[in-house]
Amino acid sequence: MFSGIVQYIGTVKDIAPKGKGFLFSVHCPKFSRLLAVGSSVLVSGVCLTVSRKNKDTVIFEVMPETLRKTTLGEKKVGDRVNLEPSLRLGDEVGGHFVYGHVDGVSTVTNIKAEGDSLAVTVSAPQSLMKYIVPQGSVSIDGVSLTVAQLKKKSFAVSLIEYTQKYTTLGSLQVGYRVNVECDMMAKYMFQLMKK
Repeated sequence: MFSGIVQYIGTVKDIAPKGKGFLFSVHCPKFSRLLAVGSSVLVSGVCLTVSRKNKDTVIFEVMPETLRKTTLGEKKVGDRVNLEPSLRLGDEVGGHFVYGHVDGVSTVTNIKAEGDSLAVTVSAPQSLMKYIVPQGSVSIDGVSLTVAQLKKKSFAVSLIEYTQKYTTLGSLQVGYRVNVECDMMAKYMFQLMKK
């Protein structure tokens, strides 16, 4: 489990095929030293397990199912990714509970400056929109955010200066595809209401 508070930004160093999946190597010396083989890491919103590591690189094994449901299969060497280690008992939950189980991929459709902040609109399929609520929580590429505006087929979030500087969301552009995880509480409530 994670909190959606990005602690490091890594750079994709290598992508090597392995069976129907691939080995995903991320360069981030400060982060690599903190991890052990078997550790869970949130990589741009996707929960992955450290398969191997050295002093400056972490290697993850990515399954075919993950490639189908996330943007990791679209990443290229040199791309940046958000990184967060799993929570430990007693850690501060600065964002909201994020599980790393991506609900779907959505597309950035508009970016508008609002003072020092950016209003980012994301178009999402109905399978995700039914779980998005005004002022609720949502994770975009592993970053915990608050839903600022809700429309029928899209939602908007605001990125403060800190988020723009210390996560990959600061380099978003219209047309970019992002990993979206809806708030687990909203998903549970939806299922309860259905029953």
